[in-house]
Amino acid sequence: MTNQTSILGRRRRGSDMVLCFLIYLCAAFSVALLVGILGYVFFRGIGSVNLSFLTTVTSALKGTTGILGNIINTLYIVVLTLLVATPIGVGAAIYLNEYAKPGRLVRAIEFTTETLSGIPSIIFGLFGMTFFGQTLGLGYSLLNGSLTLTLMVLPLITRNTQEALKTVPASYRSGALGIGATKWYMIRTILLPSAMPGIVTGIILAVGRIVGESAALLFTAGSDYKLPSSFGVGYLQKIFQSGGTLTIQLYLSMQKGQYDTAFGIAVVLLVIVLGINLLTKYLASKLDVNRKK
Repeated sequence: MTNQTSILGRRRRGSDMVLCFLIYLCAAFSVALLVGILGYVFFRGIGSVNLSFLTTVTSALKGTTGILGNIINTLYIVVLTLLVATPIGVGAAIYLNEYAKPGRLVRAIEFTTETLSGIPSIIFGLFGMTFFGQTLGLGYSLLNGSLTLTLMVLPLITRNTQEALKTVPASYRSGALGIGATKWYMIRTILLPSAMPGIVTGIILAVGRIVGESAALLFTAGSDYKLPSSFGVGYLQKIFQSGGTLTIQLYLSMQKGQYDTAFGIAVVLLVIVLGINLLTKYLASKLDVNRKK
């Protein structure tokens, strides 16, 4: 019996070593792939990134090549999309998790949300172009692109908020209701602050998807790279005008054979995405610490 046990132990140890080797190999491959992509893009594009590249727009008359207009257009898209998507996504999650009774309606809404998150972005672009652009008369505009991206990031914000609300202990709800608090007061003062780390994570991940999107915006927001005509009213009018984001400009630069400019934009995008990921981890940990206090 002792011999059989020891032999079985050796077999298990051998299989464990093989599995551990395969796991570490997969992890090393993932890290090497990330480092390789980052290294290649930075090697090809870092030489194009300078102060002039970040603070000017492309002009044949002035002889400048810059992406300031595209950066501003990207900020427009991010802010407008979050202004629409965040309250709708968070509100839908609160309804599904706190008010709706489990049944066919809730299952149908959740199934629809999951299906919506799997639709290719090019189809969202086609829908945005025909509905927002032609039917509603928005044409190629930043507002059209933002409304289209709202449909794309709604499932992400809704599902993350739902999962965050589910992590809040049921005792918080029963305790607040037991001392006479209304349901909305309980949600507003207890549930939402407790679930805030997950909600913020979902919103910042949505920002990352907005920044990296190109196919849908090519059909809806257009590709103009000019700055707003003037301060104040000009910046408000820009919402209804065409505007190409960083990803759109990267695509157009590659199409024209301007590889140095394209890789320079890629470097800027990578820095933004890495910054968003680091910000997500920092805010999530910070909010989690504050919640535990």
